Amino acid sequence: MVKIFVASLLLVAVTSCSKKEVQSVSPVPVVTVPPRVPPAVLDSGTCSYLALGDSYTIGQSVALEDRYPMQTAAMLLADSIKMDVPEIIARTGWTTRNLLNGIFANPPARSTYSFVSLLIGVNNQFQHLPIEWYHDEFKTLLNIAISYAGNNPKRVFVLSVPDYSVTPKAGNLNQAAIAEEIDLYNSINNQIASARGCNYINITAASRQVVNNPSLIALDGLHYSGEEYKKWASLLTEAMEASLH
Repeated sequence: MVKIFVASLLLVAVTSCSKKEVQSVSPVPVVTVPPRVPPAVLDSGTCSYLALGDSYTIGQSVALEDRYPMQTAAMLLADSIKMDVPEIIARTGWTTRNLLNGIFANPPARSTYSFVSLLIGVNNQFQHLPIEWYHDEFKTLLNIAISYAGNNPKRVFVLSVPDYSVTPKAGNLNQAAIAEEIDLYNSINNQIASARGCNYINITAASRQVVNNPSLIALDGLHYSGEEYKKWASLLTEAMEASLH
């Protein structure tokens, strides 16, 4: 059913809000001033959605319609909420620094969105970057996300970092250490998101269930399948609908 809803979504979308993927650029010093945006979300009768992240957001190894932002928009559409095609700014391998660079080098098409989601951090952990960098850069990214949501934190949705330690590709790694570090990253992003009044969605628990269900893993043995992304989309849809009331 999700694929049918996605097809409908693509038919009603406006051209200016079609998906955009930006190219990675070399790291530069973090800019802490968010882009200029109007003070309120535009109300055109159709909701817009900006998804910021990394390989999980871009849907590495799955079809476009199986990406969790696309499934989320399809679920909202099925619940009679008019939706444009989500705009996705994400790239496989991106850290918080890469995402910041990507946003400033090639900003989103709109100045405001009805919903903005943020999922980032796994590559910081994988590359063993200083945890202080993640704290500071995630805070900057969240400020940017809030500004793109018309300065309304209730329209911003932070997703926790999934735990890839249970995937087949991580079989030869220190899985216990990875899981512990993922929990640390999530304690940081949860604290920052909660302090700003943003929505926080725990998808880490669901990501750990793949150890008992291989169908939740993509063919590359590292990322997740559309079935797993559907779980995330369901949680995100519920939170987005609640934010409209």
